[in-house]
Amino acid sequence: MTTIITRTVTRTVVPLIFVTSVALMLQGHNLPGGGFIAGVLTTTAFALVYIVYGLGYLEEELFHRMVRGPVEHLQHGIVENYRALFALGLALAAGSGLVSMAFDHAFLYQTHDYVRHLPIYGELHVASALAFDTGVYLVVVGALLTILSVVGAE
Repeated sequence: MTTIITRTVTRTVVPLIFVTSVALMLQGHNLPGGGFIAGVLTTTAFALVYIVYGLGYLEEELFHRMVRGPVEHLQHGIVENYRALFALGLALAAGSGLVSMAFDHAFLYQTHDYVRHLPIYGELHVASALAFDTGVYLVVVGALLTILSVVGAE
């Protein structure tokens, strides 16, 4: 049983973790950070939600699915979405390297451009490594949330 204090703190901290995760994801191809650490932070936010609200909270409240038991949760529930996220991330990370080879460059060759006049960031340096970082992000989030859900359901 959790207290009102832990629920309030979770509602305050989780959005901050997500914003930090996005910021690290966007700066990762130029500075320390990127897909791996952003994925770990995102998983940390989900873990906090799982601890405070329970494993069935995301399915029931966000996806409006009825959770009937732990066996069904592991076979047909949100874990399938996490596995699909993992597969999509793996395909994106590998595909970002193959695309550069299609243009007669080395595997994971990087090019870049600038996106200007953004409301909060102002100017953002976007490199093709962002596709790889996004793939790594999805792999890390999918894998860690699958592990967290399976272990948490036991």
